[in-house]
Amino acid sequence: MATRLTESAEYAHLWTTPQLRAVFDGRLQTWLDILAALAAAQAELGLIPEKAAGQIAEHARAERLDLEFVAAETRRTSHSTLGLIRGLQRLLPEPAREYVYYGATVQDLTDTWFGLVMRDTGRLVADDLVRTHGSLLRLAARHRDTVMAGRTHGQPGAPITFGFKVATWADEVGRHIVRLGEGGRRWSVGQLAGAVGALGFFEPHGLQLRKLFCARLGLHDPLMSWTSARDRVAEFGTTLSMAAATLARIGNEVYELQRPEIAELRERTAQATVGSITMPHKRNPEISEHLDTLARLARAASGVLVEGMVSGHERDGRAWKAEWAALPDVALAAGTAAALAADLVDGLVVDTGRMAENLHRSGWASERVLAELSRHLGKHRAQDLLHEALRADADLVTALASRGVADPADLARWTAHPELATALATAAAMVDAVVARGTPEAPR
Repeated sequence: MATRLTESAEYAHLWTTPQLRAVFDGRLQTWLDILAALAAAQAELGLIPEKAAGQIAEHARAERLDLEFVAAETRRTSHSTLGLIRGLQRLLPEPAREYVYYGATVQDLTDTWFGLVMRDTGRLVADDLVRTHGSLLRLAARHRDTVMAGRTHGQPGAPITFGFKVATWADEVGRHIVRLGEGGRRWSVGQLAGAVGALGFFEPHGLQLRKLFCARLGLHDPLMSWTSARDRVAEFGTTLSMAAATLARIGNEVYELQRPEIAELRERTAQATVGSITMPHKRNPEISEHLDTLARLARAASGVLVEGMVSGHERDGRAWKAEWAALPDVALAAGTAAALAADLVDGLVVDTGRMAENLHRSGWASERVLAELSRHLGKHRAQDLLHEALRADADLVTALASRGVADPADLARWTAHPELATALATAAAMVDAVVARGTPEAPR
């Protein structure tokens, strides 16, 4: 039985993906791989025997460890990794045992794991954002000229096109793909710092050893020890939480526009999907709603990672041990959101007729009429006149014609549907610009 609902067999699919689960469920083997890479780099420089490094690599297999012994030793010694060290030593022939974890610290192991996690989960999120972005561009192009009501403060306002709305989503998602690519170069780094960061145990080979160690793991050399500089982890968490927030914005708009009284969008659902066991007529916005939930969790966890930047001296367990809990949370929440958003956008059902109908019920032409009257009366005088007229009569043309401020033929033309083509030309040009720019490349 899982400790948390989010990890249970019934609900885990809502909080992670198989690809993300593989990254975190494989932690123990990844830690062992890091120790093997360190031993290999040390052997290359002659710091430990080559034979010992080979034996460490051969025996560093998670399935061979006695995990009960490892856990018991961790509790008994009250040390984060001594249980693992002793568990691995038990598997090795005598000469190699002394070279396990040779000169390394807890942070060298766990921060290097973080570098791998941030690299791999960042790429997974970016891949799903690329998939989402491509679907958004196709949707924006298809609905470049599909008119609908723009909404401010939750109320219908002047007209836009659905393609314009989608293009704003795509534009924002595209920036997150770029951020992940740029940030990946900063946070995909290893850690080999030693006791206080100066690599004194390995003198004079410390810098060369760190470079070889990172290269063996496919990570960048950080050039400077970062035991107390937690900005990389904070940047990673913040970037992912921002991406999740963007996906929640998209989800919230789908959530609102799926309401039956609006009914302009709806999620694709499987035939077996049940909206409610007591109200069979309901068709709930399951995915769009969950995007908001995941974004809340990502933002909360990323806040803990930012707190870790306030760290003391050369090493401070208060900062990086809190990250052990928070970094997986933000990665899982944002990663799951990215995968769900790709599915949501790809299956979005658009009701263009309902969009047009809702627009023409909303008094959509007031901005256009204000612009035309401003040329003749001045902007502020025209605005006052329109507010007064609409308070007195809901029909804009009738209200203004009765006041003699404009020719009825001009009023009819300004509020006619064909005028939308002219009124929305700039919006269409922005859609074209976003579509033409295309999807940024995912980081590799």
